[in-house]
Amino acid sequence: MAITQAMCTSFKKALLDGEMDFSGDTSQVFKIALFTSSASLDASTTAYSTTNEVSGTGYTAGGNTLTVVAPTTSGTTAYLDFADTTWSTATITARGALIYQSGGSNPAVAVLDFGGDKTSTAGDFTIQFPTADASNAIIRIA
Repeated sequence: MAITQAMCTSFKKALLDGEMDFSGDTSQVFKIALFTSSASLDASTTAYSTTNEVSGTGYTAGGNTLTVVAPTTSGTTAYLDFADTTWSTATITARGALIYQSGGSNPAVAVLDFGGDKTSTAGDFTIQFPTADASNAIIRIA
């Protein structure tokens, strides 16, 4: 099994179909779920599933709700960011994560590869998103 960082192909199509709204529709909730090294996640991932999701103290299946930082542009690049998120007093080990839209079929947005197992033991497990700019934001369309 492997986790490969990617913007999900089905997400790209959903954008073109107008199915994702990161700025105006407050009914659209985005979440991030953590996964073990046994997970198989990549650009072909289409939806959130509990298969190989982490479990442990301080973690609830489905992950955390993300706060969207409004989409913006710089030059010819559009991008958006999420506020960092933390699982407090958590005892978990994760190899990667899936950002997805909660509800309906739970469509996938992006896969994050941590590059190795990351562990917290009765401490904070934090996802720190990269700088929100045209070169680094977690979701960029150039």
